[in-house]
Amino acid sequence: MRIFVTSVLVEDQERALDFYTNTLGFAKKTDIPQGEYRWLTVVSPEDQEGTELLLEPNANPASKQFQASIFEQGIPATMFAVDDIQGEYERLASLGVEFTVEPTDYGAYAIAVFKDTCGNLIQIAQY
Repeated sequence: MRIFVTSVLVEDQERALDFYTNTLGFAKKTDIPQGEYRWLTVVSPEDQEGTELLLEPNANPASKQFQASIFEQGIPATMFAVDDIQGEYERLASLGVEFTVEPTDYGAYAIAVFKDTCGNLIQIAQY
């Protein structure tokens, strides 16, 4: 068994697609209309057959409440691995990404946290 798709709730799928592809650098994998919304996934350009990230609409009231609650508590919705956390921090900051936690070294790993413009905090980690 392996993880095939995981999701992050988003307020606006089009804005999320723009941020996750043009800012973060992921590649669009799947874009299938499903009524009012889309089955919209992105993948790492380094592993296009790997785990997909579903940009899932937060249209359900329970989803909105969950997303807002973990955001308010400072809990990241998901975590992405990076090879050079300082370099990635500088690249994203230069693109206007707002960080809530700057790169912090914990010895065996380092993390940083930013806002994804779609209602989430995202953690990046270097191991």
